[in-house]
Amino acid sequence: MYRIGFDNEKYLKMQSEYINERIDKFGNKLYLEFGGKLFDDFHASRVLPGFAPNSKIQMLKQLSDKAEIVLVINAADIERNKILGDHGITYDEDILRLIDLFRKEGLYVGSVVITQFSEQQQSASRFKRRLEQLEITVYLHYTIADYPNNIPLIVSDEGFGKNDYIHTTRPLVIVNAPGASSGKMATCLSQLYHEYKRGVKAGYAKFETFPVWNLPLRHPVNLAYEAATTNVGDINLIDPFHMEAYNTTAITYNRDVEGFTILSAIFKEIWGDSPYKSPTDMGVNVICSCISDDEVCQEAANQEIIRRYYNALCEDRTHGGVKPEIQKLELLMKTAGVSANSRKVVPNALEKAEISQCPSMAIELADGKIITGRTSPLLGAASAALLNTLKVLANINDDVKLISPSMIEPIQKLKIDFLGNNNPRLHTDEVLIALSICTATNPIAEMVLEQLPKLKNGEAHSTVILSQTDINVLKKLGINVTCEPIYNNKKLYHR
Repeated sequence: MYRIGFDNEKYLKMQSEYINERIDKFGNKLYLEFGGKLFDDFHASRVLPGFAPNSKIQMLKQLSDKAEIVLVINAADIERNKILGDHGITYDEDILRLIDLFRKEGLYVGSVVITQFSEQQQSASRFKRRLEQLEITVYLHYTIADYPNNIPLIVSDEGFGKNDYIHTTRPLVIVNAPGASSGKMATCLSQLYHEYKRGVKAGYAKFETFPVWNLPLRHPVNLAYEAATTNVGDINLIDPFHMEAYNTTAITYNRDVEGFTILSAIFKEIWGDSPYKSPTDMGVNVICSCISDDEVCQEAANQEIIRRYYNALCEDRTHGGVKPEIQKLELLMKTAGVSANSRKVVPNALEKAEISQCPSMAIELADGKIITGRTSPLLGAASAALLNTLKVLANINDDVKLISPSMIEPIQKLKIDFLGNNNPRLHTDEVLIALSICTATNPIAEMVLEQLPKLKNGEAHSTVILSQTDINVLKKLGINVTCEPIYNNKKLYHR
């Protein structure tokens, strides 16, 4: 049975109330740096079972009458076509996706800011023109020499003063971005400077889901955050400013400690004093108060660390250059007291592969039941495991052929003879389509398809690297999937 460890309804209420309190504290205008994902925060839902992936959006909708959204993207990320892991799209494409999603939810997107921009960046310039053709307001922020150390230059007309002033119309400005290191904080600080020059004493606060400031430093939920950010080098640590100011332990991370020194200096340069004594003071996070079962969240977070470890192994196998991240993840697993075999589907998949002498997969359902499948001439291991799992859920005998081989063979012929595929076996999406066609004449197929929602919150492990198609389908079904860093064949090019 899927166990809940987080009270989502309590979170929605408490978080919106806390943000309202911070708006009232500053009065005229609050720039709220929103770290992490507003939509589809699957990391949070995995480590805090019960947290809805779109909880933060639902919370913001309660503030929609006073909020507008500014989206930030770093020009360097546009230039190198940086990919968003969860969706497999570039950061600039994700900006467009986010605008559509915000508008669909009735939230107002005021503008897009391209940070660290220069005219020589051709891709960033093209993206600017594309946004303008779509009638989206674009502002440009530039690189400041000696940032973040030269405070007098930063807080001057030659520093923040060179950046475009972002025209906003509402008291709460949510500053969000597709990913980390996009320039959200710098955008907020630039606006504080420009607002001050216009006679407005605007405020700043930060919403960051992780690390959770009032959980222990080595709590698995906080360790899982480090695991998720090994690519940007985030390190959790005890907030030294908070300890000095209040003699109380609070958890933050390296970039916030570095950023606070700048923030505090800029506040003092603009106002003569800073409203915050520590990075923790800047935050508006109530996550810890909404954890209803700490044991459940600890176990879920430990599993996330292992998944991140396997993802890094596969990333290193396919693209290389991830060895430092792997080493960091191994250390995090050791700190958490877990290993690869702590992921139950791993030994089951490996045992199936050893017995069958071919690639295999194991799927664990939310109730703990584990089902396996192996590669055959007709189906890949993921497709076989998926069909076997659906049979178990529908109480169908394992001997029953849900899809006739006579139906599969023409599909294979089409793939090889006309579509140029080298692999004739059916992927998971092709299996589900074939099964859907069977429902027209076979009531058992229809009954089996009705089991798909029961796959949500399942776990899967493959003994070989899966195709992106299979990974995407399993994710859409709500299954968290990992793979051994091994290819099914010796080809150099894999798709």
